Amino acid sequence: MIINSIRELRKERKITQEELAIALQVTRQTIIAIEGYRYHPSLELGLKIAKFFGLPVEEIFTIKED
Repeated sequence: MIINSIRELRKERKITQEELAIALQVTRQTIIAIEGYRYHPSLELGLKIAKFFGLPVEEIFTIKED
């Protein structure tokens, strides 16, 4: 399972889901789905998210072993 720290990063920086969605040119529903692990972003979107937060992809997305 792929997990991410987007919700935590967003809250630390006081960014709303809507603000993040606008910055990434996606819908708020997309951000909700990614944060809820119901949707895994494409490589392109994953890289945009990493660039937005100024972090390596590996610090945002990790594989959780069962």
